Amino acid sequence: MPLSILKPGYQRLHKWLWQTPSQDLTTAMRYLRRFCRILYAVIRDLTQGPTNLHAMGLVYGTLLSIVPFLALTFSVLKSFGVHNQLEPVLQNLLLAPLGGRSQEIIDNVINFVDNIQVRVLGAVGLGLLVFTVLSLVQKVDHAFNQTWRVHQPRPLTQKLSNYLSVMLIGPLLAFSALGATATIVSSDTVNHLLDVAPLSWLFTLMTHLAPYVFIIVLFTFMYVLIPNTKVRLRPALIGGTVAGITWQSVGYLFTVFVAGSGRFAAIYSGFAVGVLLLVWIYLAWLILLTGATVAYYSQHSHQITPRRQTLPSAQGDEQLGLSLMYRIAHRFDQGLSAPTLMHLVTSSNADPDATDRLVRKLLSHHLLVRTEDMGLVPAKPLDQTSLTTLLAALRANDHMPLTGPGQNAVVRETIEKLETALAEQFDQRSLQDWVRQTN
Repeated sequence: MPLSILKPGYQRLHKWLWQTPSQDLTTAMRYLRRFCRILYAVIRDLTQGPTNLHAMGLVYGTLLSIVPFLALTFSVLKSFGVHNQLEPVLQNLLLAPLGGRSQEIIDNVINFVDNIQVRVLGAVGLGLLVFTVLSLVQKVDHAFNQTWRVHQPRPLTQKLSNYLSVMLIGPLLAFSALGATATIVSSDTVNHLLDVAPLSWLFTLMTHLAPYVFIIVLFTFMYVLIPNTKVRLRPALIGGTVAGITWQSVGYLFTVFVAGSGRFAAIYSGFAVGVLLLVWIYLAWLILLTGATVAYYSQHSHQITPRRQTLPSAQGDEQLGLSLMYRIAHRFDQGLSAPTLMHLVTSSNADPDATDRLVRKLLSHHLLVRTEDMGLVPAKPLDQTSLTTLLAALRANDHMPLTGPGQNAVVRETIEKLETALAEQFDQRSLQDWVRQTN
């Protein structure tokens, strides 16, 4: 009985969320529906998508690389004289949710870092340390690209330069900013200004908001820079704000209800600190990837569907593939700039996964090539490629043979007749004739 009562309300909600035309809604209701769609898609991806698996995988990578990463960071910071900021950042920013138990972890980590001697390690040992850190950064890069439906990896040289920047320059800038902030706060000028009552209240408010602002800015820059695609600042800021507020809120709740609970220590005894660290690292990565998901759906809200992923169909692939090839060939014939994969997705509201898959199929069949700036152009002159060749490439299955022992003569004859009719209709018609056709 209760389910039958709720069913009409669910149907009305589903109709409003997915079927009601936008022109029938007010501006406020359109924004509300967009928010509800993004919330629905994020929750669906958390429960059904790979976000949870990526977060669990990054926990393992973090445990392996935390000491090598901090060792490299410590050596860079020490050369600039700001290495003393390492422990306060670990205490107040990264491991603060562990409460009083964080000091034990920090002491052990700092002790490990201090005991690393490069001369004893030698070239092989140092190489393994760097490789361990690079593997974690690569896992993060892969997780972000999967979230943004990007399957085209960066070139190796660009990867190395980006990863080294993250490992060396990133921590230096972050710790330098924190050190400069601490210097400004402790200056005599600021202390004199605090004697004024309104400024004192404002300073107190800014002090409480500073951790939120720092985390939000850090996450926003990560969402803009890490994915191998163009991420607009506004969606990245939305994702960074959601992730930053969630980080601080979950961290506070984790400190109160988990890290400060005596029952947890009673159950796990001496392993309590290690288990707490694992749980918090998992939550931290989950929050970071959830923010990336929010940023993705904020930028591509028009692509949110009731189902996470629709199974590809032969007819759908053929229609989308023809549409993509027509647009690329038409721009090429008109002398316009070569569209990138992201341009094709955003300008046509097409599914990113299907678009990427079909573009890769056209590339593998040598119908398209990439330019130096990742644009897509026809691989041959348009008058040298027929529509039959294009259709054959779109219909080809690279993993399944067209004939086999289970195919009888009648089926084979039918397929041959279909291919013959298709060739008679389109074999003499080139892509140039196609894109120059007028209605």
